[in-house]
Amino acid sequence: MREYRFWVYIMASRSRTLYVDVTSSLERRVWEHKNGVFDGFSKTYRCNRLVHRERFQHAGTAFAREKQLKGWSRIKKVALIQEENSGWVDLSADWGKAIEEIPF
Repeated sequence: MREYRFWVYIMASRSRTLYVDVTSSLERRVWEHKNGVFDGFSKTYRCNRLVHRERFQHAGTAFAREKQLKGWSRIKKVALIQEENSGWVDLSADWGKAIEEIPF
């Protein structure tokens, strides 16, 4: 049986404008944000840094969480991000880069 993965994620701009969304392919969706593939809020405000993500097995649960986060105040979203990513580091910064080989 195929295992499905759904992600609720928060993208941020350098000035910390936030964008919350859900996807079944986090890598693809982050790439789209970083490359400005779609016009809209995240492109306009340059929300291209992945600062938070949560994985879910069921789409319904992921969509419910997305709706919950979108209803939160900015202060509550910032607190959620800072819980696990206090430096607001782009969690996808190293995606796609070659891994250095360790000499033996």
